[in-house]
Amino acid sequence: MESSCIDYKDTGYFSPTVIDYLEDLPAIRPFYSFRPDINGFAELLKGKKVIADREVLVNVLSEQYGFESESPKVRKSESRSSEVNPQPQLKVSPPSGGGACLPDRQDLEGAYNPVFENISLLKSPDTYTITTGHQLNIFAGPLYFIYKIVTAIKLAHQLKEAFPDKNFVPVYWMASEDHDFAEINYTNIGGKKVHWWYEASGATGRINPDTMRQALNQYKGALGIDKHANELAEIVETAYTKFDKLADATRYLVNALFGRYGLVIIDADDHRFKQQFAPIIEQDIIEQNSFKNISATNEKLAALGVHIQVNPREINFFYLLDGLRERIVFEKDRYQVLNSGISFTEAELKNEISQYPERFSPNVVMRPLYQEYILPNIAYIGGGAEVVYWLELKSTFNYYNVDFPILILRNSGLVICKEQASKITKMDLEPADLFKDTDSIKNDWVKKHSKHTLNLAEEWRELASVFEKIKLRAYKIDNTLAPSADAVQTRLKHAMDNLEKKLVKAEKRNYQTRLHQVEHIKSDLFPKDSLQERTENFGLFYVKWGQSLIDELIKNFEPLEFKFTVLTE
Repeated sequence: MESSCIDYKDTGYFSPTVIDYLEDLPAIRPFYSFRPDINGFAELLKGKKVIADREVLVNVLSEQYGFESESPKVRKSESRSSEVNPQPQLKVSPPSGGGACLPDRQDLEGAYNPVFENISLLKSPDTYTITTGHQLNIFAGPLYFIYKIVTAIKLAHQLKEAFPDKNFVPVYWMASEDHDFAEINYTNIGGKKVHWWYEASGATGRINPDTMRQALNQYKGALGIDKHANELAEIVETAYTKFDKLADATRYLVNALFGRYGLVIIDADDHRFKQQFAPIIEQDIIEQNSFKNISATNEKLAALGVHIQVNPREINFFYLLDGLRERIVFEKDRYQVLNSGISFTEAELKNEISQYPERFSPNVVMRPLYQEYILPNIAYIGGGAEVVYWLELKSTFNYYNVDFPILILRNSGLVICKEQASKITKMDLEPADLFKDTDSIKNDWVKKHSKHTLNLAEEWRELASVFEKIKLRAYKIDNTLAPSADAVQTRLKHAMDNLEKKLVKAEKRNYQTRLHQVEHIKSDLFPKDSLQERTENFGLFYVKWGQSLIDELIKNFEPLEFKFTVLTE
């Protein structure tokens, strides 16, 4: 693929705060730690303090991948005629009785497994993680789900080149405790919406995907039968029919796409991780420190004109059981779990946290602290809104003496297939033109290609010169007439602008057929007038290019250059 880049601010799709952060606006500096560049990483690494228990981390990850057992848990055991190998260079043997699994430790003799290698590296004090996180969107949701992970993988490679004495592991943090099922139960592919119709409650990672058959059939139907369609169809079929939990299904799918690059996938819904975090859970619920710190920070950010992304609650934890994830509130001297009959005195709350820390789930403002507490992390990769809401959190990190990671805006991309590229070339358009609204593209195109001069700028300059003479004459006769002359000039300018629009509109009718192509190009590449990456699923691109799609993204994305990447076939 050919690659070209556009400044984020020139796309019109990114907030002023994100642009200010990328351009190092001094007013934003107090709200983050180090700059997102190689020098910033060098400074961070000099004094990086790791709180994470590396032994616990490696043990839990090994169990989640099945490296420590014969095979990971699967929902069904019936044999299959063929298995999808998420990493072709590995020997992937199914569990006894058949079924799908991730590559286990026993398969590694004589084969290189980058996931196992990276998990093992996490034992070393010279190994750090590069983390991105996202909800468990079915079928990997919109393209930016993929782009986040690609950014993490590429940045880990680049940091290894810059700091060869250290190791950097890309990590995908599954938001398995999130309970907003409506945000993850659909995807858009080829103009079709594939929906998982199911009434769910509680943490999405614990949901059994066994009701996904209709959605699975719709998605596989949308893939068609060309090229790599069967390969991807087998991957999603295995993911969503062989595992008891959506978190495990998502791990399988993401590993099938990214395991060969050493991506480590973590599910933090685990007793041992929460046990490490228990002192902060208790302290923050009782003292409400995050609420105080973030509220104060938000006032400062609002004074700078920053649009606040999230507002903290007095208590920033949910109570979590199977089928239940509800807010904790302090009312009538007790800690109440909303929409349930569960409540605690302070002493009972402390005991519950001590005995069952996994029942306390951080919300959006405390999850980042939990992440940094259990990982040896130095960078977080997120979208524009995520970067802005992380700026709200640094004071809470400071309060709990946890290092704040470097914030990296994930790479954004636009993928243009050969057919679309041909249309764009025939229309004599440039990649940057595509980010304008449809009417602006049409107007600019007509002005550029019309045989007539549609711009009245020269005529207006002549009229403006005449008006200067008129205003001077009026002033000499009566100086109070100057405002009247200005008013007449303003009305005439407005009339000239309207006439110019009419000229363009009339000429557009002469090019109606050509201009319809603009509409088709825009609707294909910017569905619903949004960025492609925010709407379209990766599936049809994978059908066309297979694993080389991921290879091309890794090759062309540059995490520290902060440019929008346009990839053209």
